[in-house]
Amino acid sequence: MSSDSRYLQVFSDIQLIAFDADDTLWDNQTHFERVEREYCDILAPFGPADAVSKALFSVESANMPLLGYGCKAFTLSLVENAVKFSKGRIAANDLLRIVELGKALLSLPATPLPHVADTLRIVRDMRKYKMVVFTKGEMLDQQNKLVRSGLTEFFDDIVVVADKTRDEYVRLCHIFDTDISRLLMVGNSFKSDIEPVLQLGGYAAYIPFHTTWRHELVEEYDHHRLVRLASIRELPACLPAARQTP
Repeated sequence: MSSDSRYLQVFSDIQLIAFDADDTLWDNQTHFERVEREYCDILAPFGPADAVSKALFSVESANMPLLGYGCKAFTLSLVENAVKFSKGRIAANDLLRIVELGKALLSLPATPLPHVADTLRIVRDMRKYKMVVFTKGEMLDQQNKLVRSGLTEFFDDIVVVADKTRDEYVRLCHIFDTDISRLLMVGNSFKSDIEPVLQLGGYAAYIPFHTTWRHELVEEYDHHRLVRLASIRELPACLPAARQTP
């Protein structure tokens, strides 16, 4: 499906538009992938890159229930996996290099992706919707990225959760005094941004990013409350009283 006039009627009752942050408003995953490549180089004396990455993902997955998502959780997993993968033989200075790699993720530029700022301005100028950043991870990190992005003016709030469960989507609607049937979620992860909302009776705009963290991979499907967009610039055309996209 693509954006066209069919969605003007489908989305006519929307009151709240929630935007995912990482890889929807700004690039995030490519920075994590760069860090992982450098990490694999550090651990090269102990095994090939594919083995290092596989072991790291296993450690990350095991840590998620306790540590959640974000740069700090990722850094702890980097260190834990380095010790385990090297069987304790990794040097202290290499562990420090790994910690510095993880800490560098906390100061990413959060430069808006193409057309994001112009699109948000168009939607904001419609004066029809509450707009919120709804993201998972660490509160301070995500808030700081939003400030660095320069997009703060377009949003009524930012809501950061440990994970985007169905209960959290319901809570988000309660915060804005609306019903899930009046929510439109915009994001790049079918698993986190799209499927929970569709299951609850809400609406979703899916904008795939060019790369996806393997933890977010899930089988995708079409749905009458789902629109798939090639770019965020197509979003205003799906909304009633839309102006021409930038």
